[in-house]
Amino acid sequence: MAATVFAAALLLLQPSPCPATGIGNTQTTGDLIEADTTDMATVAQDSTLTESCKPWPQNVQARLGKLLQNEMFETSTVGMMVYDLTADSTIFKYNERQLMRPASTLKMMVAVAALDRLGDDYEYETSLLHTGGIEENVLDGDLYCKGGFDPMFDNTDLDAFVDSVRSLGVDTIRGDLFADISMKDSDRLGEGWCWDDDNPVLSPLLVSRKDEFMERFRSRLHKAGINVEGEIRTGRVPRRAHEMCVVRRKLSEILPRMMKKSDNLYSESVFYQLAAVAGPQSPATARHGRRKMNKLIEKLGFNPSEYYIADGSGLSLYNYVSPELEVAFLKYAFSKDKIYVPLYKVMPIAGMDGTLDNRMRHGHAQGNVHAKTGTVTGVSALAGYCTAANGHTLCFSIINMGIRHSSSGRKFQDRVCEALCRP
Repeated sequence: MAATVFAAALLLLQPSPCPATGIGNTQTTGDLIEADTTDMATVAQDSTLTESCKPWPQNVQARLGKLLQNEMFETSTVGMMVYDLTADSTIFKYNERQLMRPASTLKMMVAVAALDRLGDDYEYETSLLHTGGIEENVLDGDLYCKGGFDPMFDNTDLDAFVDSVRSLGVDTIRGDLFADISMKDSDRLGEGWCWDDDNPVLSPLLVSRKDEFMERFRSRLHKAGINVEGEIRTGRVPRRAHEMCVVRRKLSEILPRMMKKSDNLYSESVFYQLAAVAGPQSPATARHGRRKMNKLIEKLGFNPSEYYIADGSGLSLYNYVSPELEVAFLKYAFSKDKIYVPLYKVMPIAGMDGTLDNRMRHGHAQGNVHAKTGTVTGVSALAGYCTAANGHTLCFSIINMGIRHSSSGRKFQDRVCEALCRP
């Protein structure tokens, strides 16, 4: 018994691993470390304290402060912000208001705006209509294909169009085949896109991602034994036209590939759906889509004139937002189940799927981080959600700019995520 008491006394006399700062291991809110270029010395000094001695969120702040001392920031910059959604407080920020190119993390913002304005049950429509009458297997009129910018429309859907013609007993069309592409303007590339990128074609009538809808339609009609005597033309559907077939696609079917695979065509199609419902104007333009995005930016308490959204995919060299703005979109989404539930489901999961399948495959971030990636020349970004070791839900935005190799940005972001997730 005496030996036990003596041993306990010796333990009490051992020096504490924590400095005499009054900081223990209890869970507290902690003070926000605003890590900007003017107080990095403070962050570095604070980072030297043993992390295990720090309460939440000071332990995380110390880790992030250390990461910002990386030599990569001698030649590049980073903007980042971390927000504790459970505690409703910012726990870390650095260059969070700097205007930066978001790359494909812009898709997250477009998805939030679309889910807010349209809802995940919103439907795309691609329609086949005809004019004139049918007599003795002959359609004495024209066929109209009206595009709705469905990026998933493929040959199977095109066959549905052909079947609807054949079901009427038609074997000859004496009129023309019209492409109604009035849903959007004639721009086939986005503002500020690089000519040598693998850019999607912004046409409201695509089949299997290609701008050859009418040619394939005519060819498939011919294979089905239906002769078209007229030509392929462009024109609006007249009011007297009769609907034959409509292929519908819900937004909830578009979002998985848009977010998980970062598909630029899919994201642009969502952006133009926003543009098309921006008002009675026709055709839809990128400017109309930007107006819808700006309305949400203003609703979140920011000045839209301070940012610029040129497209819906993040390809444009002219896109400029801030980590603070991206976090505001993530916070807004979290506050509304109709946005957060479908958004969280389609975000890439660290180490498991989508554009994060080969990242964070080990450690506490694996399977925890749900975030949208972004990469264009000189830029690497990540924005999304994770759960901290104390059970708090966090959202974050990290944008690395001026990097020669995107892998260096990805590695930094992965370290940040691990720092946020581990105990």
